[in-house]
Amino acid sequence: MKVLITGISGMVGSHLAQYILAQHPSVEVHGLVRWRSPLDNIRGDLNKIKLHYADLRDLNSLIVLLGQVRPDRIFHLAAQSFVTVSFTQPADTLHTNIIGTTHLLDAVRIVGLDPKIHICSSSEVYGQVTPDEIPIKETNPFRPASPYGVSKVGEDMIAFQYFLSYGLKTVRTRMFTHTGARRGDVFAESAFAKQIAEVEAGVRSNPIQVGNLSSVRTLADVRDAVRAYWMLLESCPAGEVYNIGGSATMTVGDILENLKALSTVPIEHEVNPALIRPSDVTLQIPDISKFQKQTGWKPEIPVQTTLQDLLDYHRQRITHVKVLD
Repeated sequence: MKVLITGISGMVGSHLAQYILAQHPSVEVHGLVRWRSPLDNIRGDLNKIKLHYADLRDLNSLIVLLGQVRPDRIFHLAAQSFVTVSFTQPADTLHTNIIGTTHLLDAVRIVGLDPKIHICSSSEVYGQVTPDEIPIKETNPFRPASPYGVSKVGEDMIAFQYFLSYGLKTVRTRMFTHTGARRGDVFAESAFAKQIAEVEAGVRSNPIQVGNLSSVRTLADVRDAVRAYWMLLESCPAGEVYNIGGSATMTVGDILENLKALSTVPIEHEVNPALIRPSDVTLQIPDISKFQKQTGWKPEIPVQTTLQDLLDYHRQRITHVKVLD
C-alpha cells in the first residue's frame, strides 16, 4: 500500500508518518512538501519517507506528483492553519485551503486514481455555538468566526461535493483541539509552553504574554489524533463526516495553570490585548459518538502527559539553540 501525506512536515503530518512507519511497516509513506518546508519534524525518518516537491496552489505539480506516486490513500493535512493569521491574510487562507484542496481533488480525478482520501476539516466550522448545542454534533450548523473557519467550511463542502459529483472516496473529519510535541508556537498552549521554557532557561523574564483565557476547549493528544485518522480510512465509508476530539475539557486558563504547575520556576502572566482575536470560538465540546461507534477509537493519552510532552519539547528546542550559540 502507498500512502501520501500532504503537510507531512507539520505536527500532525510528522506524527502520522511515524505512526504508520511504526505500526504498519509494509506501507510505503510518501509526503508532499514545498521547497521551503522545514524538515525538522521528520529529520529522523527521512531515510524511510519518500518526499515529493509540489504545491497545493499549483494544479500541474499535483498532477505530476499523483501520476508518479499513484497512492492508495491520501491524508490531506496541509493547510494555512493559524486562525489569527487568517484575519490578516484572509485571501491567502481561503486560496490555500479551499482552492488547494480543490486542486488536489481535481488532480486525483484527472489522473484517474481511486484512492480513499481523508480531508481534514476543523471544529472551527461550527464557530460560536450556544450552550444548548453542547456537545457539538456533526449536524450542528456552520457559524465560522474567522476566515480560517470559513476556509474549512469550503474545504469540507468541496470534498463532499466531489464525492457526490465524481465518486471520489473522500471522508471528512472535524477535529477538535489536539496538541503535543511539535505544536506550532502560534497556538495558545504551545505559546504558553514556549514562554515558560524560555523563562526557565533565563532567556526571557516574567510575565509571559497570553490572550483570551476564558475559551473552553476539549483537548486530545496528537498521537491519539493520528491513530484516529488511520482508523478513519480503515473503517469509515466515503462521503461521511466525523467529529473527533479528546476527553479533557477545560478553559484555556486551565491549560495555562497546568503548564505553570509543571514549570521549575515561578511563572507570572499578563493578558496582551494584541493577542485577542477580533472574534473567537469560546465553547468547543464535541460529541464523538458517531466516530467511536464506527471505529471503536477512544483517546488514551492523559492531558497531563500531553502538556508535559509539549513543555519538554520546547525545553529541548531552547537547549539545542543555546548549544548552537
